[in-house]
Amino acid sequence: MSTLITKRDERTQPVRVVAGYAQTQVRNPREPLVSRPPTLSELTGPMDVAGRVRLLGGDIAGHGERQAIGQLMHLKLRVVDEDGAPVAGAVVEIWQANAAGRYIHPNDDDHAPPDPNFYGAARLLTDASGAFELRTVKPGAYPVPDSGGWWRPPHIHFSLFGKVWLSRLVTQMYFPGEPLNEQDRILNAVPDAAARERLVARFAPPTGEPRNALVFEHRIVLRGRAATPAQH
Repeated sequence: MSTLITKRDERTQPVRVVAGYAQTQVRNPREPLVSRPPTLSELTGPMDVAGRVRLLGGDIAGHGERQAIGQLMHLKLRVVDEDGAPVAGAVVEIWQANAAGRYIHPNDDDHAPPDPNFYGAARLLTDASGAFELRTVKPGAYPVPDSGGWWRPPHIHFSLFGKVWLSRLVTQMYFPGEPLNEQDRILNAVPDAAARERLVARFAPPTGEPRNALVFEHRIVLRGRAATPAQH
């Protein structure tokens, strides 16, 4: 992940303030940005993120009596740079709602029930080919409070860390064929249709393996014209 600072592409990145999504008004600066050259404090450390955090493995669906409720999924993802070269050794954090559309978080007190067998978070490391895999359950849709009937479609959050503090991408992955995708205010905050499509996973036809799991494939591209849009 490069530390080169490039001008934000307003066409392929989400609009700063999303209509009907109050949180975006407080997440964005109200004054013009001030550009200054990065110093060593921003361009150095943590040089080995994987050595500073605990990896949580790639299975959050569980097994047997401790298996989470929901549709089993096997996700195959790959992280590459703008030239298609694999990004090895990147720490990836993942979090999602359970099959009923509820997060394991004290601020989520929605109507949906929690699943005692589903924590909903993982931390993985990309291998030499930039790949990582996750066994999980498909997250449910959920209503956004005080939004006038807006429901978020099933999605999974990803946070990717580079080798310096300025190298981080937070994004989301959506599922193909979901009717709520068309009206999601966060997904559709990305003006360019092709850029929005880069946020949607590809369904892989079932082959029986992994056992009893739907398979989805997805690619996260860092920087460049085909970069995966940020999604907070």
